[in-house]
Amino acid sequence: MSRDASELARRLAREAEAVCRHYLSHGKRAGRYWVVGDVHNTPGRSLFVRLQESPKGPAGKWSDAATGEHGDLLDIIRESLALRDFREAAEEARRFLKLPRSEEQSLPRTVRPVVPAGSQEAARRLFAMSGPIEGTLVETYLQRRGISEIHHGGSLRFHPRCYYRPDEHLPTETWPAMISSVTDLEGRITGVHRTWLDPHGFDRVRLGKAPIDTPRRAMGDLLGNAVRFGLVDDVLAAGEGIETMLSLRYALPALPMAAALSANHLAAMLLPSGLRRLYIARDEDAAGDAAQAILTQRAEAAGIEAIALSPRLGDFNENLHIFALEALRGALLLQLVPEDVVRFLHSSMATAE
Repeated sequence: MSRDASELARRLAREAEAVCRHYLSHGKRAGRYWVVGDVHNTPGRSLFVRLQESPKGPAGKWSDAATGEHGDLLDIIRESLALRDFREAAEEARRFLKLPRSEEQSLPRTVRPVVPAGSQEAARRLFAMSGPIEGTLVETYLQRRGISEIHHGGSLRFHPRCYYRPDEHLPTETWPAMISSVTDLEGRITGVHRTWLDPHGFDRVRLGKAPIDTPRRAMGDLLGNAVRFGLVDDVLAAGEGIETMLSLRYALPALPMAAALSANHLAAMLLPSGLRRLYIARDEDAAGDAAQAILTQRAEAAGIEAIALSPRLGDFNENLHIFALEALRGALLLQLVPEDVVRFLHSSMATAE
């Protein structure tokens, strides 16, 4: 390990619990350890991070009982954010520790590696520079849209000053934003979706989005990919909007879901291997009808059962906001396959009780 890496690892180890709370937010403290599912911040109890120095070893070291992998907190930062190399992990670690940039990172802007605007690399960097949504405007925005419990699985982050440029002739502005990671079937970040938010309040016209012409924009490689909530096994629900799928996820937190971000992208979304049943959460419009028809045809050609989930109003977030959670669950009861009612709906209601 280089001197720079060793020093960063030591500094991170002194803040081991804070590092874990930030980058492994789905875990929890258990005695002298932080326990979580894996380095990608999956809920579970397989990975153990030592929080204090002990006869067993220094603070910050971790091991995964399921895979046998082990490492330090720099590895946690790199893997949890899907960063490509040590340089990016070190930059993120310095940001977290509020340290000055290294000599290499302090080079004049003109000689830094250029990252094309809108590229996958730019998307990964934006997601890495963003933070958890808990206690932020993102949490407030979603709760005011009726999503009281946000089961996002680490796919959402908050950026307090995200750049927004109306067009090439106008100056760049900054607004707080919800940053959503777009990933491929292997979980690699290929893009991000930005929803700029209004820091001054929530109204019925903009529903909390910033007062700008296009408060939603995506960047990176989107085709075939999606914003994913939960790990897919054999059943998946897919739809267009992030708020739409988070509304369904609130009602069915155990059911994995994916937001393709538009009707065209929903129709083209790649389907994971091993999928047995696909629920298509359609929007009530012509584009939603077309996307459902195309995706149904593709799924059935692959031997996957496709079932439409239809909202009473325009989309499932509107349903949740108007009719509340129990009415949404009642509507889903009539549309899910009986075995999935037991597996996903009844288990969710029992957990809530």
